[in-house]
Amino acid sequence: MSVQDELTSVQRCLDDLYRSVGRLEQQIGSGGLDMRRVRADADHLRESVALLREGAVARSSTKHPELVPIPDTPYDDSLWTDSDDEGLGARDRRAP
Repeated sequence: MSVQDELTSVQRCLDDLYRSVGRLEQQIGSGGLDMRRVRADADHLRESVALLREGAVARSSTKHPELVPIPDTPYDDSLWTDSDDEGLGARDRRAP
């Protein structure tokens, strides 16, 4: 199953949960602390799934950077004539 199919399945289940919470809220009443907490949790789940869906869409549309091949041939030594040996100091001086 693809990510989009899974997200659609989760959304369907969440919609069923939301409807069930609404029916339960009508029977019990919405004033109790427990019912308000269940409603808030269902709302948070809905928001979280929406964020997850946005992230999945963004990841699927993001292009991977183009790879740049690095040749196996050695670099030209003339590129390094003006540099010091890293960590060893200059060639004409002694290390402390």
